[in-house]
Amino acid sequence: MKVLVANLGSTSFKYRLFDMSTEEQLARGGIDRIGLEDSNCSVEIGDWNEERVTHIPDHAAAVNICLEQLSDPEHGCLENASELKGIGFKAVFAGKLSGVRIVDDELLTRMEELADVAPAHNPPYARAMRQLRKAFPSIPLVAALETAFHETIPPEIRAYGVPFEWQDKYETKRWGFHGASHRFIGGRIGEILGNDDLKVISCHLGGSNSLCAQRGNRSMANSLGMSPQTGLLHNNRVGDFDPYALPLLMRLSGKSMQELLDEMSSNGGLLGLSGLSSDVRDLEEAAAEGHERADFALKVFVASIRQYLGSYLVVLGGVDAIVFTGGIGENSERIRRDVCANLEWAGIELDDEKNGSIARGSEACVSSDNSKTEIWVVPTNEEIVVARQTVEAIGK
Repeated sequence: MKVLVANLGSTSFKYRLFDMSTEEQLARGGIDRIGLEDSNCSVEIGDWNEERVTHIPDHAAAVNICLEQLSDPEHGCLENASELKGIGFKAVFAGKLSGVRIVDDELLTRMEELADVAPAHNPPYARAMRQLRKAFPSIPLVAALETAFHETIPPEIRAYGVPFEWQDKYETKRWGFHGASHRFIGGRIGEILGNDDLKVISCHLGGSNSLCAQRGNRSMANSLGMSPQTGLLHNNRVGDFDPYALPLLMRLSGKSMQELLDEMSSNGGLLGLSGLSSDVRDLEEAAAEGHERADFALKVFVASIRQYLGSYLVVLGGVDAIVFTGGIGENSERIRRDVCANLEWAGIELDDEKNGSIARGSEACVSSDNSKTEIWVVPTNEEIVVARQTVEAIGK
């Protein structure tokens, strides 16, 4: 069974194609600048790759180009489009319509209604899914909601201290996100250590960030709350923030609520604190050269991670493994070192030499021989999780 996994943005379409009989990745590619005259299309199939620039008006046209490339007579890995048995989407938020679902009108309407919670994600996904349902009615579309993995979190951990009826009437609770990544990491570290009942804290650190407490690859807590804007600070989003500051900011700044929300989601986080960049690589380089605000932004980032890490030690009653993943988690020696600093009292001890010698893209243990907790770097693979879920949903 051939399954395409799509990651959508408002003007982008990135994908991977899997043969699910072996879970082999057959191809990967992407299309940027959808809707503009100079859309860029790229594909990699084995050793062959192709790039072209053309006008692609919408996501349906982007999928057509994708299928043309994948069915290339000389280099393609599909005989024709009918070989594609489904398209899976790492969708973000549909409230109570969580889990893994065949895309239908009910789901799309709910995603559109809840766009306030995920303004950067829900609108482009819903719009593109509508286009694809119309353009490819014979191909099942499957939405693997990021909230699905966190349905096992105990109600008392998911609840906010809001009027009780808000939970049911307005779906106000800590939903949690990055579910595919945390699911993969929990399963993979279990395979590595030969134990499927581990207490794990997975640290997904990249453009957006979250920690997840897991027991036996079941989510027990996640740092992201009602929206993907919350929890740890992100590359340009504020993370946790007291809503009672907003009326004061409105009065003092003269800005509207919407203007402040836009600023918090685009000029906050690492970018806002540093005034320099949202990229940890830039900030580490600048901090090494004495840039005080870059260094401060990194310290605030680490402090936010450690606060949740400490909380999750209590939630789990200790931890067997801490796993770093995502672009920052996999590649930042400094962030891993600072997060794990001075935690020997909790049985967590990093080996500086191991931490500084990881090959890019590799799985590696970076804990010291004396550490009671294993500390690992494991590249995530959200796409294979969505592909598996797509196959299961189509089978049902």
